[in-house]
Amino acid sequence: MSQKTLTESGREGAVEAPAAASAKRWWILAVIALAQLMVVLDATIVNIALPSAQADLGFSDGNRQWIVTAYALAFASLLLLGGRIADLFGRKTAFLVGVAGFAAVSALGGAATNFEMLVTARALQGAFGALLAPAALSLLNTTFTDARERAKAFSVYGAIAGAGGAVGLLLGGVLTDAFDWRWTLYVNVVIAVAAFAGGWLLLHNHRDAANSKLDVPGTLLVAAGLFSLVYGFSNAETHDWDSPATWGFLIAGGVLLAAFAWWQTRAAHPLLPLRILLDRNRAASFLAVLISGGGMFGVFLFLTYYLQLNLGFSPTRTGAAFLPMVAALMVAAQLSTTQLVPRIGPKVVIPLGFAVAAAGMAWLTGIGVGSSYLSAVLPQLIVTGFGLGLVMPPAMQLATGGVAAEDAGVASATVNAMQQVGGSIGTALLNTLAASAATDYLAGKDPTNKLVQAQATIESYTTAFWWSAGLFTAGALIAFLLFRRGVPEQDADAAPVVHM
Repeated sequence: MSQKTLTESGREGAVEAPAAASAKRWWILAVIALAQLMVVLDATIVNIALPSAQADLGFSDGNRQWIVTAYALAFASLLLLGGRIADLFGRKTAFLVGVAGFAAVSALGGAATNFEMLVTARALQGAFGALLAPAALSLLNTTFTDARERAKAFSVYGAIAGAGGAVGLLLGGVLTDAFDWRWTLYVNVVIAVAAFAGGWLLLHNHRDAANSKLDVPGTLLVAAGLFSLVYGFSNAETHDWDSPATWGFLIAGGVLLAAFAWWQTRAAHPLLPLRILLDRNRAASFLAVLISGGGMFGVFLFLTYYLQLNLGFSPTRTGAAFLPMVAALMVAAQLSTTQLVPRIGPKVVIPLGFAVAAAGMAWLTGIGVGSSYLSAVLPQLIVTGFGLGLVMPPAMQLATGGVAAEDAGVASATVNAMQQVGGSIGTALLNTLAASAATDYLAGKDPTNKLVQAQATIESYTTAFWWSAGLFTAGALIAFLLFRRGVPEQDADAAPVVHM
């Protein structure tokens, strides 16, 4: 998308062409943001609708988690393959196929007549999401070449990636209350039609890695490794840490990913070229996304329980309760990517964001059985959201900036994989720790007493919040140690470096 057309055709023509090109870029951002919102929404939008879906289709409590897990498993395990497909066959093609497929299987899930049909649709959603998400992020990375515009674009994208889970909770509540649970899936069709039309009209098909070949052994190793890792952590929620279904899959995942890393050093056309991971700022950014994804679930998951079960909020009101956090995250996203990181660098901004988020989570541990949302939840949510807004958007921008064009898709997929794996690890760890805290509190007390039961749930929530705060504190330390000093090596007016 050249900005230097008509340079010798008069002053007016020279101004109009860049203006038109720039306008088109912002429309492309709107299309990408819409598609990304659809993918992120579906990690949480179905959660609030699960009780209604369970009552309608008649599946067991044990099967209920698979509606969530099937999506996470397919999404996480196929992300790197999806990113490489976008590089090899074209980002527009991957984007459009991903959007259309996501819409079709969402409609299938909405029309589900039994558990098997619904869980299959959710797994297929994850598969098409794994094609769509890296294509969207790599399109953003290659469309915005001016550093200032790129910072603004990533502030929007990062805010959606960070706040989409909360928006999913709100939308899930509204749709379930106003219509029924099936609309938490049908809504994707509406979003996808707009995203597909915009993508068809605006996007160009880049095939920067057209001369490469798909790394089949690497694909199989990383898909199996990520599947085993996410599945193992999911089993920790329903089984226990000493169950073979937990530690067996976790060990298998670790071994497979180690084998994948070894293979990437020998493959002629590696799925994930290790040069992507060797840049210090980029590696630090991947870890920042992983840690923020893990800790963020402490906010969404347990605060949702607290608001609904302890404070008696409806699903819609619960979702609305997260909106101030979303607003704070979006303000911080704009501030961090366009003002702070370009001026003082990520070594200060990202650790500061983690520290602010940790403070917000520690403050949130003050909740009680009869606490008020306005005093015990709202200010803490705003602080946490602001902190996460200083972390996620700049980390995502730095994780994908400066990669060779032919690696843009797989670098973008790695960011998504880090967030997904972080979320799975965080959910499993925090659920286990929260359940243990509740059990410990009930020891020696009357479990039939309602006040004792209520206090036990508070103990479980605050334990999860403390661990989230600890995770964010660790993130602050790791980010401070790993990020380079100073601003990223890029002039404020220059295009990003596309060769490493």
